[in-house]
Amino acid sequence: MSFERIIGHNFIKKQIQGAIQQENFAHAHLIIGEDGIGKSLIAKEIALRLLDKHEDRDYVDIVEWKVLKNKQSIGVDEVRDIIREVNKKPYEGDKKIIIVHESHKMTVEAQNAFLKTIEEPPKGVTIILLSESIGLILETIRSRCQIHKLKRLSSEEIREYLLREYPNLETEKIRAVIAFSDGIPGRCQLFLEDSSFIEIRDISLDILFEITKKEKNIVKKYEKFFYRYSEKWEEVISSFNSYIRDIIIYKDISKKELIINSDKIENIQQLSNMYSFNELYGMFELIDKTKQKLDRRVNSALAFQVMLLKMQEV
Repeated sequence: MSFERIIGHNFIKKQIQGAIQQENFAHAHLIIGEDGIGKSLIAKEIALRLLDKHEDRDYVDIVEWKVLKNKQSIGVDEVRDIIREVNKKPYEGDKKIIIVHESHKMTVEAQNAFLKTIEEPPKGVTIILLSESIGLILETIRSRCQIHKLKRLSSEEIREYLLREYPNLETEKIRAVIAFSDGIPGRCQLFLEDSSFIEIRDISLDILFEITKKEKNIVKKYEKFFYRYSEKWEEVISSFNSYIRDIIIYKDISKKELIINSDKIENIQQLSNMYSFNELYGMFELIDKTKQKLDRRVNSALAFQVMLLKMQEV
């Protein structure tokens, strides 16, 4: 990978390349953008350029930190481990790059513990924080970093990405993926390659049809599905919301070009005739309430089961 191979974000790439070439690249950076927008690609390319490496592979002086699998956040203990790594001397040269993924998941205490290191890291150390939200990063951290905000790609940039990465895609499939991606290249890969996401989309659509039958065994019928994807509840919520949004739009103005799930257009058309606007907006409200519960770490499978029962009553 190189900056030239990363599609989009041209101003930021040019700014970064210029600073590195002029040897005035700051020691701390905060890259902001949604999941799948390209934060890690840009961070890795920065690291390779700073170390003057030309092959995209793992290097001992590029250290990447991620949230531990059994944890929901980055706590003080994890930050102390990062700080210890920061203070170790580089192995191969005189530079080391520390990349912290999902830094928005650092607790307030962890961010405060990291503050002095970000402000004054050892000579030759560059710290790059990747975050989905600038609002979850303390102002004291932000003020000590150079901030790069990544914007969503245009439809043409997504098309360019798809033609390069998936050259055999049919025209209609490309249109569907562009609409679904909503400017985020990572969502293209999710749409085309992630088998669990494909199943979530398919089952979510099945459920919307099943709800109209008002059958009492609906919870039991989809119990295994919700348990299987209890850790991916955000994707389940997103899938329901995107379908209901499409149904409302098609029901209102019947414009296929505005549909996100354009590969499911026939299903969207059918469902638009099965639900009223009041029912659809009521389901939106129920899904939002379910999301609020899930944000508070309630049992996701149970929360979805309750949601299904209430959606039948809308």
